[in-house]
Amino acid sequence: MFDQTKYEGIFPAFYACYDREGNVSPEGVRAMARHLLDKGVKGLYVGGSSGECIYHSVAERKLTLENVMAEVGGKLTIIAHVACNNTADSRDLAAHAQSLGVDAIASIPPIYFKLPPAGIAKYWNDISAAAPDTDFIIYNIPQLAGVALTVPLLREMLKNPRVIGVKNSSMPVQDIQMWHDEGAIVFNGPDEQLLSGLAAGAVGGIGGTYAAMPELYNAIFRLFHEGKMEQGRLIQNECCRIIYKVCSAQGNMYALLKEVIRRRGGPDAGGVRAPLLPMVPGDGPIAAEAAAMIDAAIAQYC
Repeated sequence: MFDQTKYEGIFPAFYACYDREGNVSPEGVRAMARHLLDKGVKGLYVGGSSGECIYHSVAERKLTLENVMAEVGGKLTIIAHVACNNTADSRDLAAHAQSLGVDAIASIPPIYFKLPPAGIAKYWNDISAAAPDTDFIIYNIPQLAGVALTVPLLREMLKNPRVIGVKNSSMPVQDIQMWHDEGAIVFNGPDEQLLSGLAAGAVGGIGGTYAAMPELYNAIFRLFHEGKMEQGRLIQNECCRIIYKVCSAQGNMYALLKEVIRRRGGPDAGGVRAPLLPMVPGDGPIAAEAAAMIDAAIAQYC
């Protein structure tokens, strides 16, 4: 059995934090972790898509997680995404994460080569075996991984007692209902539909835009559980409009979101790592407008 309550709430997907030379910054990681702790989130999802994991070495991913745990371990629920494009490195990261005392590890399926379900299950179970005392969460993001979770594959994985749930970033809300019916806990992935995901049975949300406006997502989660769906819908709509604004820039979304955090008084996490596109001069006004939209929504609804 596992403690589901520690997974109920808002989990920002932790951003990569760089120094001026583009190296992972331990000081920046700690500052961002403290910032999000102060915002009242439930936990952090470290080393996933928002953390630019596929552009980091194993050593850099360990460095990031070590500094997150040193700063907020035991204060927030920490889920460490450990997938690499080979099993050995993934197992290395899983064992390292368990040694640091994370609450759970997570993994996408292998990318590029499209493995059959039996190959995906073996990959996930091999990773889980490297952290046998740690909860395991499947990361379903078919639009990027190229492979979609299915009910038969989930049933096979749930034979592993460490597998507790799914971080679901597929767009159909129906998927959340299906995984929930199989007995898995589910985290809503698409930030544009947190309220809908909660209604479909998600216990919480893990999102790439949460770190830029945690106040709004915390409010959606609270209002849903208070039964105030119309108020929650109004805030969800504002979050969507802010996301649309950020995505209108030329630079990568995470470059814009880090700038939004800086403009809102948070830490400077640097830019993004190539080949992700950095902000261009015309993106500054968009970041400023997005920051203003967030502050206005907080003032109106929170």
